[in-house]
Amino acid sequence: MFDILMYLFENYVHSEVELMVDEDELTKELTRAGFHQSEILKALSWLERLAALQESESPYLAASNKHSFRIYTADEMDKLDVECRGFLFFLEQINVLSFETREMVIDRVMELEESALVLEDLKWVILMVLFNAPGNESAYAQMEDLIFEQPDGRLHS
Repeated sequence: MFDILMYLFENYVHSEVELMVDEDELTKELTRAGFHQSEILKALSWLERLAALQESESPYLAASNKHSFRIYTADEMDKLDVECRGFLFFLEQINVLSFETREMVIDRVMELEESALVLEDLKWVILMVLFNAPGNESAYAQMEDLIFEQPDGRLHS
């Protein structure tokens, strides 16, 4: 599923081609690219829930303020190692992530099938969330700058 998300992100985020809104056509394209139907459906569902996060108000977000801190559940700590959690904290400190976008990232990470996420994959999820969250264009650009400043210039290894 994560490979499909990365495929879509890499092929459409900086493309002049609009992401197909017809789910059947998009499914056919992904099938031609070699992805399995069940994984395609999971990835599309993941993207739909990402879009739904923009429209819903989560009760735990309403209680947050700039003096609150994040306590991770055992499941979240299993999926996000110390390096990943530290990177999320760093991005909050430099105002790339707000508490809302941080929670969106964590929500999307927890829906991935991977048992544990490596930092490079977390960066992809962060970019996907920021790209899909209206009003976060400068945070998205800043995140891209952080990633592309790596010595090899690659976004994902």
